[in-house]
Amino acid sequence: MLGEQIGEESGKVTGFRVVDAAGPKVEVSIHTKGKILGNDYQGRATYTSEMQPGGFLFGEGQGIYMAGDGVAVWKGQGTGRLIPGGGVSYRGTVHFVSANGKLAKLAGMVGAFEHNSDANDNVASKMWEWK
Repeated sequence: MLGEQIGEESGKVTGFRVVDAAGPKVEVSIHTKGKILGNDYQGRATYTSEMQPGGFLFGEGQGIYMAGDGVAVWKGQGTGRLIPGGGVSYRGTVHFVSANGKLAKLAGMVGAFEHNSDANDNVASKMWEWK
């Protein structure tokens, strides 16, 4: 069951490279700022995304949230679609594999997310605790 919203962030794509042209499969890096569990943080993440035969995207990634007093590390997966005019829209889950300090409550938590990017490489995400 989905719980309350625990986080929201926005940021920019900072890197993009084609890993396999046949897929195609790409690697994307992002830098974000946001709030999670009421704490301000800066985030960094890298994920790969590959077009699937049904026309949708499958992505896997990992990232880190760095707060003033605490760090949380996550791994995640999601399914997405290309947006007409540029950008993508993903839905999926992240699994917090470690966390400390003000972010310690995230350790072992699963978050369900919505992630979107636009044609200008702006990103925005929301996350809910999956109980």
